[in-house]
Amino acid sequence: MAKTTEPASTNGTPAANCNIAVLRGVVRRPPEWRTLPSGDELVQLEVRVERPGAPADTVPVELLHPPKSIARLRVDEPVVVVGRVQRRFFRAAGALASRTAVAATSVVAATQRRRVARVLEAAVAELDPELARAGDAARHDGGTGR
Repeated sequence: MAKTTEPASTNGTPAANCNIAVLRGVVRRPPEWRTLPSGDELVQLEVRVERPGAPADTVPVELLHPPKSIARLRVDEPVVVVGRVQRRFFRAAGALASRTAVAATSVVAATQRRRVARVLEAAVAELDPELARAGDAARHDGGTGR
């Protein structure tokens, strides 16, 4: 029987499992607004992520309860997306279908560096609170570790 090991946090204790996706790419097509049967608003967009030496990935992104500022995103605008990978099932033409997308919690124009830093820090904190605290300490001591 194969032994499985829990991922360790920086302090050596097992880290909780988590599903975090971070994308940095460009908007591939304009955001599409939809109203769900529940009345909730959903925005769908695609983000193209270039990879050196490999074909680019076009990643579907969905944002539930989007801020109105999302409407200002333009094709080819650099963005940073933070969220989780989610597969949802639905019925289409009487058949069961599925879609995998990044369910975004944040979609930020890459030019907004402070906002990008905040959403990335929140993602790191979710991954490992100890690592996030270490980053806070480094910012306060100028990165010297003292």
